[in-house]
Amino acid sequence: MQADKVIDCKGLSCPEPILHTKMAINGLSSGQILQVSATDPGSINDMAAWAKRTGNPIVEQSETAGVFTFFIKKS
Repeated sequence: MQADKVIDCKGLSCPEPILHTKMAINGLSSGQILQVSATDPGSINDMAAWAKRTGNPIVEQSETAGVFTFFIKKS
């Protein structure tokens, strides 16, 4: 999937990945895609809860070698 913006939150613990995601998505226009990479296993639940609460859906999610990648569409 092609992202309009990419942020690297690897090595950060909760709540930092969510804070960085919030700041990054605020800079996007509706319909654009943000790619977030994180290593904190808690980010799976945190990102899902944040996406549901804010209405910015996770359109794709994967995990490779301990790196969780989320593609989030700005609503």
